[in-house]
Amino acid sequence: MAWNTPGSENGDREPRPRGRGRGFAPNDLLDRLKDMSDGNGPWRWLALVLGLWLVWSTFELVSEQQRGVVLRFGQFARIMAPGPHLKAPWPIERVIKVNATEIKTYTQTVPVLTSDENIVNVDLNVQYRVADPQLYLFGTRDADEVLKEASLSTVREMVGRSNLDTVLGSRNALAVAARTRLEKSLQAYRTGLTVTELNLPNARPPEEVKPAFDDVNSAQQDKDRVISEARAYAAKVIPEARGEAARVRAIAEGEKESAIARATGDAQRFSLLVEQYKAAPEVTRKRLWLETVQQVLSENRTIVGGDSRQLIYVPMNDATTATQPVTPPLLAAPQNAPAIVPDVLAPVTATGDSGGRGPRAPRAPRSAGDER
Repeated sequence: MAWNTPGSENGDREPRPRGRGRGFAPNDLLDRLKDMSDGNGPWRWLALVLGLWLVWSTFELVSEQQRGVVLRFGQFARIMAPGPHLKAPWPIERVIKVNATEIKTYTQTVPVLTSDENIVNVDLNVQYRVADPQLYLFGTRDADEVLKEASLSTVREMVGRSNLDTVLGSRNALAVAARTRLEKSLQAYRTGLTVTELNLPNARPPEEVKPAFDDVNSAQQDKDRVISEARAYAAKVIPEARGEAARVRAIAEGEKESAIARATGDAQRFSLLVEQYKAAPEVTRKRLWLETVQQVLSENRTIVGGDSRQLIYVPMNDATTATQPVTPPLLAAPQNAPAIVPDVLAPVTATGDSGGRGPRAPRAPRSAGDER
């Protein structure tokens, strides 16, 4: 068929070139784009949607609490900080947002066997957050599940090494050690998580043995109370005992010095008496006898008078109103203390209930040495 024959579909257009196929003509592409932009066909809307999609897929906004993990063709590329960012459109680059500031909590009650073979239920409370978004997503299969299993394993290990008293009374120190151990485990497992808090708020026995457990706790509390009271009593009594001991030592030292001084004086006095006795034996003997009698009379209520050695009981109340006997100054005694009067003493004058006996004549001294 001729190219320009009447009824031909080509009309007035140039004849198509012959050859293997239709060649590429830039003018044809421009004409088609012009037709799409000028017309109202679906191509115009498709181009608009494509443009909006390109803008949307290249712009990424990361919030303050998040971190963006950029994957380029499925492989880790970089970390996006909070703020607006540009990236290659999908499927070239893709962003996974991870909340890096959210504090997650894991709680569980763990039955544990202690080192002294006691079963105790320990309440576990772990608070954690994402520290490394890359490791959190790609370091392990499920970081949250790994943390839960590692927490249970750590608590069983730490409590299993401790006895029941430590678990009940030193849970804070046990929790600190468990947190350190858990941090090392999470780093070894490449979870990208960090523990912000680990607590063991309560430890209690199973319900089957709770009554016996309560008895043990009560006894432990009584023991602690008695120990505290004993320490308080010791803190009070020991200083008092030390003060009393110091006082007794001071008194003993004083008595010691007094006894030494008294013994020294007695020794010196005895030495002087020996010299006097050598010079005048009778006079010295009589003087010593009189001094001894004076000392004895001051402590005795019985009066012995005359050669008959008759005992005379003197009522002290009446004796105070009776005429006082003339007594040598050497033998003066207290008012209420009767004395033993030797033959050399002055006669006893009695009135009232003394029996009506008159005064007794004094006896002459035996020798001139008897008079002092």
